[in-house]
Formats: sequence, structure tokens, C-alpha cells
Amino acid sequence: MINPIIAANWKMHKTIPEAVKFAKQLKKEFPEPGDVDIVVAPPFTALRPVMEVLKDSPIHISAQNMHWEEKGAYTGEISTAMLVDAGCEFVIIGHSERRTLFGETDGMLNRKIRAALKSGLKPIFCIGETLEDRESGTAFEVIQKQIKEGLNNITSDDIKQIAFAYEPVWAIGTGKTATPLQAQEAHRFIRETIATDLGYAHASKTVIIYGGSVNPENTGSLMDQPDINGALVGGAGLDFESFAGIIKISKR
Repeated sequence: MINPIIAANWKMHKTIPEAVKFAKQLKKEFPEPGDVDIVVAPPFTALRPVMEVLKDSPIHISAQNMHWEEKGAYTGEISTAMLVDAGCEFVIIGHSERRTLFGETDGMLNRKIRAALKSGLKPIFCIGETLEDRESGTAFEVIQKQIKEGLNNITSDDIKQIAFAYEPVWAIGTGKTATPLQAQEAHRFIRETIATDLGYAHASKTVIIYGGSVNPENTGSLMDQPDINGALVGGAGLDFESFAGIIKISKR
């Protein structure tokens, strides 16, 4: 049985007081461990204050990005040691906005994944196709390449520590969502691709979550799909009531 992950990616939103207020609400609403793993990914400035609020709760903290080097002259970057020190357990790697807006390549993401695993952080590895890829019929080729190159030289044991997030680029922040069947088809393909390295017994336990305009209205139909194990929530994760609603729906 896979515990679903419901993760809120706050992106470049929330000041420290706003993040702390949200964290306090979340801790009050979900004080005990349940059958859903709740994760929040604040901006870097709010990581430590949010950790101080949530340290005695079952809610996990994720960073939104990281650098693959341990330290050095990388102005504006942040290392895995800094994230661990701030209380992070997870780190989002390869979000479509990092790929498209900041030019991150599969090779760069591979280095980040290896660095995250070395430090004990659990990567949430994002993969997904553009609208052009889908319309041209190459969506699965793109996804397979992202997985193979992103996991290059990563051991089978380490792959078991990774959660995968399928996020069709055409559904990120657009209000468009893949239909439950489209999402299931992609999740099934991702699981089968992972099975080529892990074997299906292990791949069947891999957490694969969906990201792309997730909200309380569509969560139920997405979570009903056999290969969807949670959600990476963007806009709806900024509003407490919406995010709490997504978590509650996912518990059923």
C-alpha cells in the first residue's frame, strides 16, 4: 500500500509571516500522522521559520530547488547541506518552470538528483511533455528520455528513494488539467519505465504523483486512478482551505 503524497509548491509566493500563518493552520488541522504524507515547499526565506512551526508535526518540508555542488562560488544558489540544516526532507527537482525558464537540462537534473540522494534528501523528480510533444505524438518518448537521462548512473536502491511527479507542461498554471485517463496513461507508462530498472515488484511501490492545475474539484477523479499516488499542487496550494480540501479528499 502506497501512502499518497500531497505537496504544496508555493513557488515565489508567501512572505515569512504568511508562510508561518499557513503552517500553523495546517498543523492545527492535521495534528496526527495519517494515510497521506503532507508536504509543503516554501520559498527559501521561509524554510526555517516554517520548520520551527512544523517540527513537532507529521508534516514534511521540501525545498523547491537546489544546486548540485556542496559549496563554492555559485552566487544565488543553495546547497543540500543548507537545505538539510533548514529542516528539509524533500527537494523538488526538474519542475517544468526550472526546465523552461531557467534552461535546466536532463544532465543538470541528474547531477542534482545524485547530490540530493547523497545528502539524504528525497527528490521529487518532475517529468512531463509540452503541448507540442503531445500533439506530435512524442509525449512518451520525451518522458522516457527525461527518466533515463535524469536517473543515469543512479543505483536501483537510490531510485527507490525518489518520488516522481508527472506534470504535463501544458497544464501548469493554465487551468487545464489532463483528464484522469490521460494522467493515468502517463503514470502507467512512467511506472513501466521505472520497472525496467527496478523490476515491477519495486516499481509498483514507487510514488508517482500528478501536477498540473490540481484543485479540490478534480482531485477525487485523479486519485481514483490506480497509478496516481498523490498530487503536486501549485495555485490551490497557496490557499489553506483549498489545500486542506485536497488532502481530505485524498484520504478516502
